[in-house]
Amino acid sequence: MPDPSPLTEYRAALDAAVSFSNGGDLTVHGFRVDLPARDVDDAEIAALFIASLGLLMTDSVELSNVHVFAEAHKGTRGGPSDQRPAPVTATGRLVELSHVIRTGLVGNTGTYLDAPYHRCPDGADLSGISLEQTVDLPAVLVRVAGAQGGIDVGALAALDVRGTAVLLHTGDDARFGRPAYSENRHFLTRAGAAWLVAHGATLVGIDALNIDDIDDAERPAHSLLLAAGIPVVEHLTGLSQLPPTGARFTALPLRIEATGTIPVRAFARLPG
Repeated sequence: MPDPSPLTEYRAALDAAVSFSNGGDLTVHGFRVDLPARDVDDAEIAALFIASLGLLMTDSVELSNVHVFAEAHKGTRGGPSDQRPAPVTATGRLVELSHVIRTGLVGNTGTYLDAPYHRCPDGADLSGISLEQTVDLPAVLVRVAGAQGGIDVGALAALDVRGTAVLLHTGDDARFGRPAYSENRHFLTRAGAAWLVAHGATLVGIDALNIDDIDDAERPAHSLLLAAGIPVVEHLTGLSQLPPTGARFTALPLRIEATGTIPVRAFARLPG
């Protein structure tokens, strides 16, 4: 079923002309930034635009064709969701992110976690997954719902993922439990997985059939992530309820030796 209670957030599309105090200029068309609310003025939008690109020594910014619309935040740098608050206290609202298991307990039913042992015989099994790898992790949400196919480096490169749970929000979970779940599915590309490994992600999750393209027998995303000791959580749901940053993610597996996959109760605590 569709994700419950999605957040109502706003973004702006704009054209901009920027001049720099040390010479030179920059022109962009159709650029998009996250907004803290619908009712913001051009000066605030211009400041968000400058912050999003990390531009230095700007002399003037002229906006045109500004259009504000409802859309989930993407995590604009310097924007309303680009912050790492102090650890969330118990006052934060808990959000369920796991499917209900309606059959017997087997490894890859419902929402489940893959330990390195799942692909690497010498890797950590479920008994070797530490609490620091799966409990109360700062979450970074990667929204790719509406796009098609592989999630590549371009969807990740602007994000600070070191020490985080990287959650790939594809929207495929709306088709969970139906044949359509396997159609037009999203997955993480080999290059995307390699980028997450190189940039220090702690855990990677996805709300889709598989983190890999199941037509690729090499399973490169599983192979690269698990070889690096990064647990993978598949078949998540409800990710539309999370902000781009600021939530804390937990998916705690049972401690079982010589086993690489187990259903988990995945959830997130929202800032509050």
